[in-house]
Amino acid sequence: MSDSQSSTLSRSEARASSSTRPQRRALLSLALCCDRPLEAPWRFVLEGLDEVVVGRGTERGFRHDEAKRRLEIRTPDARMSSSHARLVRDLGRWVVEDAGSKNGVMVDGVFQKRALLSGDEPHLIELGHTFFVFTTRPTTGPLPLQLAADVRPLPEASGLCTFVPQLADELAALREVARSTVPVLLTGETGSGKDVVARAVHACSGRAGPFVPVNCGALAATLVESELFGHRRGAFTGAVEERPGLVRAASGGTLFLDEVGDLPLQLQAALLRVLQDGEVLPIGAEKPIKVDVRAVAATNRELSEQVERGQFRRDLYARLAGLQVRLPPLRDRTEDLGILIAALVPKVAAEPRKVTFSPDAARALLQHRWPMNVRELEKALEVACVLSQDGRVERALLPPAVRGDPSSAGQPQPVLGTVERTPRPRPLTPDDMARREELLHLLRGHQGNISAVARAMGVARMQIHRYLRRYQIDLAQYRE
Repeated sequence: MSDSQSSTLSRSEARASSSTRPQRRALLSLALCCDRPLEAPWRFVLEGLDEVVVGRGTERGFRHDEAKRRLEIRTPDARMSSSHARLVRDLGRWVVEDAGSKNGVMVDGVFQKRALLSGDEPHLIELGHTFFVFTTRPTTGPLPLQLAADVRPLPEASGLCTFVPQLADELAALREVARSTVPVLLTGETGSGKDVVARAVHACSGRAGPFVPVNCGALAATLVESELFGHRRGAFTGAVEERPGLVRAASGGTLFLDEVGDLPLQLQAALLRVLQDGEVLPIGAEKPIKVDVRAVAATNRELSEQVERGQFRRDLYARLAGLQVRLPPLRDRTEDLGILIAALVPKVAAEPRKVTFSPDAARALLQHRWPMNVRELEKALEVACVLSQDGRVERALLPPAVRGDPSSAGQPQPVLGTVERTPRPRPLTPDDMARREELLHLLRGHQGNISAVARAMGVARMQIHRYLRRYQIDLAQYRE
């Protein structure tokens, strides 16, 4: 097996011109190995393929047969059969099939012999102790067959890694401007990883100074000017010593203005002077002091709307919005969960190389909606790693909301207005499995005739339709 075609995420996404019309491509991500969660996740583009075979190998690798339009993926998973599953293109649609494995194939938490992979939602495919994510994404321009999210050469830049092609284009632009003085404005829901991306921009910038985060919404109204710009001794009651302020502390480095939309209007002019003239005037000082700061701002507000309402200075907005990047919520980045887990475990675990996941825990992590985004994922991993005695993370160690306990009904939900994912089907019972096999046998025998199948099973036609939805059976394939 050879993985010579693999590449890191740093500059692997080729970006096409803006005139190229996006097209949807099927993507398969090797997201997470339960026994080796720190391994770099992989992503494969299924365009130009008719078959993908997945099975156990002595080492991880892949082989691409262009003539046969076939891809073979191998991974050293002891719970996986040598020929475990096949993904085949059937009339333009992708179908996953059990290739005679010993431990079965689970699709979205349900054991399946054959399942249609629709393009509307991501599908979680579980083979042994290895999890894959199937998605279709709009893309422009060519994509490499295989992409490896290996962030080990620069762990701080893990925030710039993604398997989502459109987001990868934006993050690639961030890498390109990182070494410049172009200001960056990051937008997105609370907890979507804006601070992580900001640190990654600083890590790639080559600036020798520090990364100084400033939560503009948490600064006390009476002290915000002093905190930002500093003060001279005796400038006001209580100023018993000189303070440089956060802006001067970031000189030579990066000033991260988190929740910049919460900055009081009267201080926006002073911040504009810092960004425009490169100088700061401490409270009580007569002459401004030169500073060399690179600004990265973030907000979950729509600054353009605040500008129109007169709540945010237009000139400051123009100064901050050099390169704007909107980070999608984590629920829209299912294929990136393996990347984030691999990046977060070394951060939250005392001995990250000992960390493993039970399949139930991994399934819960990959199926959860993450209404509080990357921040919620980080805290869930941190708690589970601390509670784990031997490094193995079990489902019971995850927060109730993540493991889906009924007691978590009162947990925060996704913000209103977001599109909810179709609920996952409940796992099949032995009776379900027997009924499903009977149904498949009758569908084959009657060429998909619902009325004939209903008569044979002694139930109403509507019940057959319920079974088809419940067991995720594609009726069209039997009629064809």
